[in-house]
Amino acid sequence: MTVPATLAEKIIAAHAGVTSVVPGQIVVALVDVAIAQDGTGPLAIQQLRDLGQVRVKAPTAVFFIDHAAPSPRAELSNAHQLVRRFCDETAATLSDVEMGVCHQRVAESYARPGELIIGADSHTCTAGALGAFATGMGSTDVAIGMAAGQTWLRVPETFRIEVDGRFPDGVGAKDLILTIIGRLGADGATYRALEFGGPAVAALPMHERLTLTNMAVEAGAKTGLVASDEVTRAFLAAQGREADWRALAPDPGAAYERSLSFIADELVPVLAAPHTVDNVHPVAELAGTKVDQVLLGTCTNGRLEDLRAAARLLRGRRRAAHTRLIVTPASQAVWRAAADEGLLQELAVAGAVVTNPGCGACVGVHEGILADGEVCVSTANRNFKGRMGNPQGAIYLASPLTAAAAAVAGEIVDPRELLGSGGLSTKGAHHG
Repeated sequence: MTVPATLAEKIIAAHAGVTSVVPGQIVVALVDVAIAQDGTGPLAIQQLRDLGQVRVKAPTAVFFIDHAAPSPRAELSNAHQLVRRFCDETAATLSDVEMGVCHQRVAESYARPGELIIGADSHTCTAGALGAFATGMGSTDVAIGMAAGQTWLRVPETFRIEVDGRFPDGVGAKDLILTIIGRLGADGATYRALEFGGPAVAALPMHERLTLTNMAVEAGAKTGLVASDEVTRAFLAAQGREADWRALAPDPGAAYERSLSFIADELVPVLAAPHTVDNVHPVAELAGTKVDQVLLGTCTNGRLEDLRAAARLLRGRRRAAHTRLIVTPASQAVWRAAADEGLLQELAVAGAVVTNPGCGACVGVHEGILADGEVCVSTANRNFKGRMGNPQGAIYLASPLTAAAAAVAGEIVDPRELLGSGGLSTKGAHHG
């Protein structure tokens, strides 16, 4: 008799070549996709060379130059050179400086439902939105996964996150996942799989699902997953990859270590205040906090629909005189689509600096490092001290709408006040 399985258990069992697995079990599983980026890739390459590995066995191995793209310093340029040379010498694929953030690129071009994906970056779990088991590992583990085409895993326990109802205007997946992390805590789901479901999640478009799974690791989770359904099929079809689709859902009666329920209608815009991602508050509680910089983008909220949401709020308005607005599309595909749609022009008219696709200001390497005492509202996924290059800065994590509202007002404000009749549309704004 087949034991009902969660999404994580189904995928791991299939890749371990067994009928079923149980939480806590150690397995050796085949790897479909293995990735590294310019921060972690050089160490993985050194490990592969130490193994005498001149080819990779993982079916898909990709190195992304995205964290410092283009390079702002000589030592980073040397690391990029190492990555490019290795890809030239092996079967690994190179995604160079113009292409964008690894997690967005994996969703666009590589991840398939039911796959096992490992990456030398903690937000590899983003690909779980497509129904894949995707998880971050250290550079050495990923190097071995690339070389051997397999990896070892402890089967995680699963938390079921059930979301009913409908999201109100001005509230989205970023507000939901921050609310979830606020309830669980930054280490409340350590080494668990977060399985997102329920009517409200089923109704979410792919860009919102990617936001949910991207931040699963911020509660300590091993991965985050959403069932593969018609939304998944439509997303893959839009990428020219409909043949990669397959339906995949948890079994009825699957056993979960813990279940949490949320009502989408009851959610409000929230922020994660400095300096931890679980320091979550309703935006209304922090209203009036002066904002020096706004970052719209990253692997969490740098997709086309995120730029559309911000442009919707910014249309006919301009950033506050004292508030910088940096927009970083998550990939070249997003950048080009936004340009074709006129969104980049709209954002520039609103006073935004539009940068090359990549990680940019999010990781504190370049393109938006904070000054001492400055406050940034960011659509990223982390806000610990020094995340944006200066431990004396303060980062608030928010949705694209909340971030855009802060850019206009020059302070934290509930975006719903600007989405309605106009309300605070000119408060603190610099017109020109």
